[in-house]
Amino acid sequence: MTKKLFAEFFGTFWLVFGGCGSAVFAAGISDIGIGLLGVSLAFGLSVLTMAYAVGHISGGHFNPAVSFGLLAGGRFPAKELIPYVIAQCIGAIAAAGCLYIILNGAGPVHFTRPGDFATNFYGEAVYNGKAFGMGAAFLAEFLLTAFFLIVILGSTDRWANGKFAGIAIGLALTLIHLISIPITNTSVNPARSLSQAIFVGGVAISQLWLFWLAPIAGGVTGGLIYRYLMQKDTEEPV
Repeated sequence: MTKKLFAEFFGTFWLVFGGCGSAVFAAGISDIGIGLLGVSLAFGLSVLTMAYAVGHISGGHFNPAVSFGLLAGGRFPAKELIPYVIAQCIGAIAAAGCLYIILNGAGPVHFTRPGDFATNFYGEAVYNGKAFGMGAAFLAEFLLTAFFLIVILGSTDRWANGKFAGIAIGLALTLIHLISIPITNTSVNPARSLSQAIFVGGVAISQLWLFWLAPIAGGVTGGLIYRYLMQKDTEEPV
C-alpha cells in the first residue's frame, strides 16, 4: 500500500508541476510562448508519462475524481479511496509549493486576477472577454470528467489493448484542456484545483467547492455509465 501511495504522490506532483508549471511559466510569453495548446499538451503529457512510469504500481489515478470514478466503476476498492485522495492532494500541494518558490525566485509575486497561478475560476472574463457562469462551469467540469472516466475505463478494460491505455488517457486529458481552459482554466481534478487555490487564496478558495463537486460527480457518473451500460458481462473474450 505504501508504494501505491508514493506512486500517487509522485504522479500527481508531476501532473501539477508539469501542467500548471507550463501555464505559469511558459504560456503567456510573447512570440515564443506555448499558449493554450501547449498547456493542454503539457497536462496530457504529464499524465501519459506517469501512467507508464508508475501506473503499474498504483493504477495511475493522480486525481481524486478518477479514484471516485474507478470506485463507482468497480475497479477500485473503497478501503483505498481516502488514502489515495490524501496522497494525491499532498503531491499536488507539494508541486504547487515548488512552483511558488521558483516563481518568487524572480521577485515577490502578488496574485490579483482570476486564473493567476493557474487557478480555476468561473464568472470571470479571463479569455476573449467571455465570462462563463457557475452553471456553465459546473456542466463543463461534470461532462468532461465523466467522459474522461469512460476513456480511462474503456482503455484499461481487459478487452482493450492495455499497452496503449496511457496514450488514450493522455490525449483525452489534452482534448479536455483544449475545450475547457477558456471556461474554467480546466480542473477535472480536485487535487490540482486545491493546490493552486491554497497559494492564491481569496476567490480561488471560495470557488473551490465547484472544482471538487463537479469533477467527483462527473467521475462517479462516468464510472457508473461504463460499468452498467458499456462493460461486457461475459467472463472470457471470444
